[in-house]
Formats: sequence, C-alpha cells, structure tokens
Amino acid sequence: MLNTTHTSELVKKQPILAARFISPDRAGMEAPRLRKEADIEAGHGAVTEARMLVSALGVVEASIDGNPVSDDLLTPGWTSYEWRLRYSDTDVTALLSEKAGQRVAIGLALGNGWYRTGLGAWGARAPHYGEELAGFAEIHVTFSDGHQQVIVSDDTWMAAPGDTTENGLYDGQHIDARLRTPGWNTVGFDEAGWGSVHTVEVDAAKLAPYIAPPVRRQFTVAPVRMWESPRGTVLLDFGQNLVGWVQVRVQGEAGDQITLRHAEVLEDGALGTRPLQGAQATDVYTLSGAEDVFEPTFTFHGFRFVEVAGWPGGISNIGADALVAMVVSSDLRRTGRFKCSAPLLNRLHENVVWSMRGNFLDVPTDCPQRAERLGWTGDIAVFAPTAAYLFDVSGFLRDWLRDVTVEQANTGGRVPLVVPDIFKYMETPFPASEPMAIWSDAAVWVPWAMWRAYGDQAALIEALPSMISHTRRVQTLLSEDGVWDQGFQFGDWLDPDAPPDQPWAGKADPGVVATASAYRTACIVAESSALCGRNDDAAKFGAMAEELRTAFRRRYISKERILSDCTTVYTLAIAFDLLTDEERLWAGARLAELANESGNQISTGFAGTPFILDALTATGHHEVAYRLLLQEQMPSWLYPVKMGATTIWERWDSMLPDGSINPGEMTSFNHYALGSVADWMHRNIGGIVPLSAGYERVLFSPCPGGGIDWAESVLDAPRGRIALRWQLTADELRMSFDLPAGVTAVIRDRSGTEQEIVGPCENRIYASNARRGNTQVTSETLV
Repeated sequence: MLNTTHTSELVKKQPILAARFISPDRAGMEAPRLRKEADIEAGHGAVTEARMLVSALGVVEASIDGNPVSDDLLTPGWTSYEWRLRYSDTDVTALLSEKAGQRVAIGLALGNGWYRTGLGAWGARAPHYGEELAGFAEIHVTFSDGHQQVIVSDDTWMAAPGDTTENGLYDGQHIDARLRTPGWNTVGFDEAGWGSVHTVEVDAAKLAPYIAPPVRRQFTVAPVRMWESPRGTVLLDFGQNLVGWVQVRVQGEAGDQITLRHAEVLEDGALGTRPLQGAQATDVYTLSGAEDVFEPTFTFHGFRFVEVAGWPGGISNIGADALVAMVVSSDLRRTGRFKCSAPLLNRLHENVVWSMRGNFLDVPTDCPQRAERLGWTGDIAVFAPTAAYLFDVSGFLRDWLRDVTVEQANTGGRVPLVVPDIFKYMETPFPASEPMAIWSDAAVWVPWAMWRAYGDQAALIEALPSMISHTRRVQTLLSEDGVWDQGFQFGDWLDPDAPPDQPWAGKADPGVVATASAYRTACIVAESSALCGRNDDAAKFGAMAEELRTAFRRRYISKERILSDCTTVYTLAIAFDLLTDEERLWAGARLAELANESGNQISTGFAGTPFILDALTATGHHEVAYRLLLQEQMPSWLYPVKMGATTIWERWDSMLPDGSINPGEMTSFNHYALGSVADWMHRNIGGIVPLSAGYERVLFSPCPGGGIDWAESVLDAPRGRIALRWQLTADELRMSFDLPAGVTAVIRDRSGTEQEIVGPCENRIYASNARRGNTQVTSETLV
C-alpha cells in the first residue's frame, strides 16, 4: 500500500497554497462524490514525486484513476473542528509516476463522520458541527527537471450523489448498490447528471497535519457460530467483542434488502440493544442483482453479535466468506506483550488489549458502541501508562493533547470532561464550569505517562503550558485551609457500593480524592518544569505540592485514619506519596485490613482502582494485592472473564450472574479504564519497571505471588527490545532477559540484592535462591 506521512516535515517544504474546500451546489446529498479530470503536464520529464493532501468537512476517501490513494479511513478524523482540522499527506508517486503528459481523474467520496453526526450522551445530542459537507484536495507533482505542478480542488469540479443513502457513526450506513456508477473516478466518465460545486470558506489557520496514525482496517474475524433465531433472522457470534463492521458478499434480486443489527451481548436469546442508548447500529444494503460487496466505511460499530435479516435463501445460503468482521482502529504499532502461568490473567490482559484497540479509534474514547463514543478525559488519565506499554501511542496522544490545549485555551484554562468538547453545546447532568479532579488532570497525567514511556522532551515541552495552566486553575479552587473540597466532583466514580443511579456517590470523600489528585498533579508539573528548564515554575509548583500535602494531612488524617476510612482514600494517600513513613505503615495495614474485610473483592471505583494494587505492594501487602487480582467473585477483575467477557466492562457487574444486563442506564461491555490494572501486571508480574524516562534504565524485579510460577514480558522500548522471562521453583527464581544497547538493567532479587547489567545482551540468565537471594549471572540459555 501507499505510504501516508503523518508529520509536518513534508508540508514545510510545500505549504498548502491554492486548494479550496468544495461542496455540491445541489442540496440534500447524503454522501456526495466529487470528481475532476486534470492533465499532468508534459515537457518536464518523468514524475519523480507526487503528494496528495486531503481533508474534509465530514470524512473523505480519495482516489486517483479509480485507485484509493491510501488505505486510511474516516479522514480527517475528529478534532476540535472549531480550531483544528487535520489533513492527510500521502505519497502518490506510484499512481502518477508514468502519467506525465496524460490526463488523470481525481475522486473524493464524502460522508458525515463526526462533523455531521449528532454526537452526545445520556440520550441527548449536540447540534452538528456543520450541515454542509465539503472536500479538499491538493496534489503536488514534481518532475525530473525540478518543475512543480499543483492540482487543487476548486469550483471547476463536479458533484453527484453516491450509493450511500444514509450514514452516521451511531446509527450505521445504508448503501444501495443499484445507485453505483462504476468508473465515476476514472478518466472519460460520462458526467451527465453531475452538477456544479461551490467553495466553502474554511480558515486556513485551522489546517494541521496529522501527528496521530490514521484509522485503518487491522484484520478480519470470522464468525464462530451461526444460527437461526425464533423470528427467522440469522444470528452471528464472532467470538470476540470488537470494533469495526461486517463485510458482506451477497447476490440476490435487485431491490432486495439485507439488514445487519449489531450488539455486544445477547439477552434472552436476542441482541441486547438497551445499552446502545439509542444508537441504531444498523446497516442496510439494497442489492443490485449482481454479486455485491458491501463495507460501511462511513460508520463503525462495537459488537460481538450480529443479526442478519433478509438474506437471500436464508441461513443455508450463507457462504463461508459471506459475512466477515473487519476490525478497525487507529493504526498503532504493538509494543508490549505479557503472558503468565495464570490463564484467566492472560485472558484479562487480552481483554485490555481488545478494549484499547476498539477505543483508540482516532480519539481515546470511553466506549465504541453506544450513542456516546466521546473522548472522556478521566478514562485516558488513568489508562495512559497501560496504553503506552501496549502500543506506541506517542503520536496518537500527542495529537489528542493538542485538542486538549485548544479546548482549554478557549475556556479560561479549564480542561473539559470530554475532548473534543461537545458538552459546551448541550445541557449535561453534571456542572462542568470548573476542572474536575482526575478528569481534568488528564492534561498533566497523560503527557507525564508519555514522558515516562518515551522520554521525548520535545513532547513534554509542548504539553507543559497546558499542564501549568490546568494546575494554576486548580490552585484558584482550593479552600482557605488549602484543600480542594469545593464544587462538584465525580470522585471515586462507579464505586461498586454507590447507588446505581448515582455513580459519583462513592464511599470516598470527594475532597480527599480531589486534594490527593491535585497533589499528584502539582508534583508532576514541578518535576516537568524542572526537566524543561523552567526552574521558577518548578519551585512554584513544588511549593504548591508541599502546601497541598500539609493541608491534606492536617484536614483529612486523624488518629491513624483518613477521612471516610475506605480503600480508595488509603490507596491514593499511599500511591501518591502524601504520607510520612510512619503513616504509610498504618495506612498500608488499614488498606489491607479493609481489602480483607471486603472478602478480597473490589471496593474501589474509578479513582482508587488503578492504584490499589500498587498501594498494597508498596506497603508490603503484595499477597493481598494478588488475592484482589485473582478474585473471581463479583465485583472483581476476573468476574467478567469467568462470565465470558472478551473486553473490559464499564461496570464490575455490567452483566449479572444470571446472564441479564445490568438494569442501569449506563452499561458498556467495552470500556478500557478498569483495565488500567494491566500496568501493575506489567511491572509486578512481568517484572519490567522503568527507572528513567524512555526505559533507559529498567528494574528487573518480578514479584511472584498468587500461585503464579512463570511470566514473560516483551517491550519494544525506544532504544530497542527489552524482554524478561522468569520461572519460580521451590528453590530458585530464575530470570532470562534481553537488553538493547544503551539500556541498563538493575536486577533485584527477593532479598533486595541488586546487580547492574548494561546492554546489549541476549538470553542472559540470573538465578537466585528463592529464600536467601544467592545469585549468579551467566550467559546460558534458559531451558
């Protein structure tokens, strides 16, 4: 496939100059197509380089002479359109290298995308960003003699409807194969019936190159089961909750319609659609009479199960390749892998990977299936370390953080609950006039997680103004005694003991959660400022952090108890380092006691869950941490796994033990946030711990427990492949590891003994007595 460049370097050579956004003069087109024939100039030798810049108000698929210019999908994706609109930059030299002196045809197919879909949540929808779809194209052609030609979208192009009659991200796509016009994007096509276009004013200052990777097809999944429902439709189980669509190959009578409805689960033998909150998630295909292939590339669904109605000849006439699920995601490079001797934990880890894959579709969303799919800041705030281990998200999150910055700049420093922020255009159940702990802290916690994972100082410098702006805004919200206890907070959202209709009403005092979060944020911003050479800011935010720590301990700690005396408050106080050494001892003991009192079941919500295992481990209670991790009764991480989950659920009990869907209005079966536990698994079971930014120094110190007797982790870190495998026997902990050049590993055994090894090395062995820590390092291969 052709290479798509998502950096600004090429654009700096040849800036966008002449192209205009164009839209059909004829109103009412659902998914218009735009075309233009142009002559590639002669007399300058062969074409040596050609690039095509593409964007849209809506989404666009571009072609040259009938050939897709790339395999990118849903271009230009979703950004804060009010201030930022991306364009793709694709090398199309292969399509034009032999076209000097010839005519070529350029095609743009437009869809609604995020721009003209009523986005929303809780059953409410925000107004569209705009009502008029428009396409943008600019081709830069360079010849062997150095001459350059520029072909642009302008008002000389032509437009006509396509074969898509309806399309929306929530509701699905309708395609009528009878309306297809083969060759519409090739030279010599008869333009009878096509109409004129007009230009649409778009501020050129909004245009920005992609930093994130594009959305693309990843792979296909075949159904594992197919059966006929009592009402005569066909039900498919793909065996995996995924995000994308179903590719359909079918032949029937012209005018026949096939309908595909999607859902994540079944309930009472039928699609469980109530959690979709009004999203129709339905694709409708009208047949041409010939063999038809359908792919609804202007939408996507979150699903495991599909109901098919209207298939010609019924279930017996469905071939092996007639219905195949296409997995779609941002094209992220997988970097981290994990496996251990506990099969349920391996499945849990796979569920985390699948939830991330499905929700990292151009924007880090909360869920990919219901009428929401928004870039909730709280989810990525706690999940970013896990994400940065599993995939290379450096460009993806840096791109999203630019939207955080522009949204924040237009709200006086407040980081919205969702980015891009559609809530500013609609009424929401929650006040959002001020920052909210954890959610708004994403402006700080996400770039810090990226710095720790990748060591990219330029990215940290770019994010720092936003980080500082948020922290200053929080500082203005502190009460007279120095804590953050004013205003509405989500707090320990989705605490399993909270009322189902009040997920914010958890056991943890919201002021404790907010103040602890503010302290962590101030510490990170102080350290980030120092790393970026802003020493005055480092001193200011360091002082802010100490004031918050003092205020927290003065206001919330009394007689070896923290206010509200629940697992989350002790977790945050320990994990965020708010306590003295003496206080950590009794806080850790109390946390372990509360975990045991809960029957080693989850008693934390959104705030406490990502950090509770770290808090237990840091205070010497790692066996309690393992009991929590390996618990199979609800609520727990493994309860969904035992219930057959293939992704992470939004609620611990999204599905009840009897197989019915949680009756609450807010239930998703693909929500990555609670999968942040994988970060602990990578470090404590897998044993690879970063000691410096970008894994330049790492700690190899697996913490066996819970009956796990081996694990292996592999990470493609910035300096190369880091791998660790360990095995535990009655007498020996044996590690085998790989290190790339430029990376130093500190190896710590169970007695605390440390050794340093400098890479590169492969299959290096480290063995220690399981009890006493006697060690030796060899270069033999682990059997």
